Amino acid sequence: MTAHIEAASPHVMNTYGRLPIAMSHGKGCRVWDVNGKAYLDGLGGIAVNTLGHAHPKLVKALQEQIGQMIHCSNYYHVPGQEKLAAKLVELTGMANVFFCSTGLEANEAALKLARKFGHDKGITRPEVVVFEGAFHGRSIATLSATANPKIHAGFGPLVEGFVRVPRNNIEALRKATEGNKNITAVFFEAIQGEGGIHPMTVDFMRELRVLCDDRDWLLMIDEVQCGIGRTGKWFAHQWAGIQPDVMPLAKGLGSGVPVGAVVTSAKAANIFQPGNHGTTFGGNPLAMRAGIETLRIMEEDGLLAHAAKVGTHLQTALVTQLMNVKGVKEVRGQGLMLGIELDRPCGVLLQRCADAGLLLSVTADSVIRLVPPLILSAAEADEIVAILVPQIKQFLSEAQA
Repeated sequence: MTAHIEAASPHVMNTYGRLPIAMSHGKGCRVWDVNGKAYLDGLGGIAVNTLGHAHPKLVKALQEQIGQMIHCSNYYHVPGQEKLAAKLVELTGMANVFFCSTGLEANEAALKLARKFGHDKGITRPEVVVFEGAFHGRSIATLSATANPKIHAGFGPLVEGFVRVPRNNIEALRKATEGNKNITAVFFEAIQGEGGIHPMTVDFMRELRVLCDDRDWLLMIDEVQCGIGRTGKWFAHQWAGIQPDVMPLAKGLGSGVPVGAVVTSAKAANIFQPGNHGTTFGGNPLAMRAGIETLRIMEEDGLLAHAAKVGTHLQTALVTQLMNVKGVKEVRGQGLMLGIELDRPCGVLLQRCADAGLLLSVTADSVIRLVPPLILSAAEADEIVAILVPQIKQFLSEAQA
């Protein structure tokens, strides 16, 4: 029997421009809707489903954990927190971790750290450098750090204390902050996700590290979307051989279970003291087990090298087939975080590709975003190309007719 799916539920707040599709279940890199239609998942829950869907090792571990304890409280020690924190410290070379539930929470905590760092130094109105094209979340503070005027609209006044500069331009940053004694941190995504899959260059990230050291600022790198192996290293900034002072994480850390974290270096490790920050759900036993098992399985299955290899295969195929197509501006990204920029808004491709059996997203109006599970095979990457390229060509042909 075919189920009828409304475009929006009358009892759910209308905050998403949803497609008229309702998902039933998934396996590996495929999902099925309630009508039985199958889709290849090129979106991965927006870079969340690191291990794909229903990964047998993860399912077994989470079932075991649910039978033991889901939640207690941060009034008590949660052994899983120390285990996951120790692993993140090992992978980063940093000092300690605060756990929360989402990327927004992690970024909000980073901004609070930057302000507290300034106040501890006697700066009464701390300011943070942020970048054009940035997206850090939808709370009032993270919204203010974000660069998209569309999501600002209707929510003013925004929070003060941000200095916005162009990405990958160290001289512009120096000029914008010259003589400003209130700067306490530089905050950026190693690869801008919602802003259109724009990487910060290796040289620029290294220049920022030197500048922050020279001026006693915190280097805060948002790895919420581009971290957890997506680019072929644990964290995208590691391609530059640098270490941040503050690193927010989320999305892929729990492979579908909400897990957020803020990892800090020695410079920022003791800024927060009891009473300065907290969370109800963050670091609960179920979330910690999800994070622990996700990282363990990634190591066991060699998913960092796999993401780099399959990502290169996918990007090469897309470039080869799209490089001479009029209306395609650029294919960019790293590993399994790729963007295809067109010369016009292309939101209609969400439904068209879904009809053809492929899930993806469009960000910054004109950039097709691919962030599939890290278990994606080369054959499945070829399938993405086989579905997506004809859809792009047809769309551009129609638009140019």
